[in-house]
Amino acid sequence: MAKQISPYGGKLNPLLMKNEQKAELLKKAREFVKVFINTKELSDLIMLGIGAFSPLPGFMDKENYENVLEEMKLKTGLMWPVPITLSVSTETASNLREGQSIALTEPFNKEIVGIMALESMYHYKKGFEAQMVFGTTDEKHPGVQKIYEQGDVYLAGPVKVLSEGGYPERFPEYARPAEIRAIFDKKGWSTIAAFQTRNPIHRSHEYLIKIALEISDGVLIHPIVGQLKDGDIPADIRMKCYHTSLKNYFPDQRVLMKVYPMEMRYAGPKEAVLHAIIRQNFGCTHLIVGRDHAGVGNYYGPFDAQNIFDCLESEDLIIKPLKLDWTFWCYKCSSIVSPKTCPHGNENHLMISGTELRNILLSGKRPPEEFSRPEVSDILLDYYAQNKKESK
Repeated sequence: MAKQISPYGGKLNPLLMKNEQKAELLKKAREFVKVFINTKELSDLIMLGIGAFSPLPGFMDKENYENVLEEMKLKTGLMWPVPITLSVSTETASNLREGQSIALTEPFNKEIVGIMALESMYHYKKGFEAQMVFGTTDEKHPGVQKIYEQGDVYLAGPVKVLSEGGYPERFPEYARPAEIRAIFDKKGWSTIAAFQTRNPIHRSHEYLIKIALEISDGVLIHPIVGQLKDGDIPADIRMKCYHTSLKNYFPDQRVLMKVYPMEMRYAGPKEAVLHAIIRQNFGCTHLIVGRDHAGVGNYYGPFDAQNIFDCLESEDLIIKPLKLDWTFWCYKCSSIVSPKTCPHGNENHLMISGTELRNILLSGKRPPEEFSRPEVSDILLDYYAQNKKESK
């Protein structure tokens, strides 16, 4: 039996109720005051439910919230990079009282997805939170925008989770931390590198994953399938791309592809640390951290998400970052390279940004094969062509 890395904080803390217990709690919840939650809060609730946010017991109170913003620590002293919170309007808060149980309700089908024992409510400063989490108060930043759009009061308390939001039904690749740990154990993997992604895998990504395969027992390709910002490739299309990449270019016995339901925050370095905590809970020993991990626009330096790990003081964060450089195709080397391995100038390098790739695909042109595998390009070209046809 392979020795496994400890969950963050020492023990998985899944909060998802099952079977008779779930049915009983759901019956009680129908009598509680309903509080509607937004998509980010729904995905965070599910993450709490499956134990991916272990050891958190629920949404943060004021002391934990402020400690996380100012010191990156919970009041217990455990390092934590970003607040996990639940917001409501001032009007909604005025109809609640501390000590009551409330039914957390998702905004689409009005399904009760969880129960919170409401311990406290508190106001917060949106601009301060934005600056501390994202390093900016610019509302063009998608994470900052969400803060300004949400309610002015946070609710705090432990939760019991009653639903996984349809993710297990939508995604056969969906798996909880305990399930993935069991797979690693069955495979006999002791060292596992996680590859976080919200995009289709292009050849530079493929290169990074294969570097990780050289130095570990296996790699967990772990796409995020919660809501993304406008312009990102939707999850169902990305799944087709991932399966195509895996089928054609990776050894199937050494790569595992599963998805998880979090919503991107685009918080750059602090989100990279959150990704590390999550992957430690899933049983990974390393997290691939490349250029501009969890970034957006030009809000972060290209390697800020790597550098933050050098500043952390935490005995509980056992997972290690696998810091990899910017990679690209070099025509003289005839391969994917990095600044550490290639002696040639930029005029020999093929570099395509996300925006440039989107424009190429929108124009109906095929990305260079040196950048994207043809099977993946076919899927993306079909997607953009269909979108263009439907928008007419």
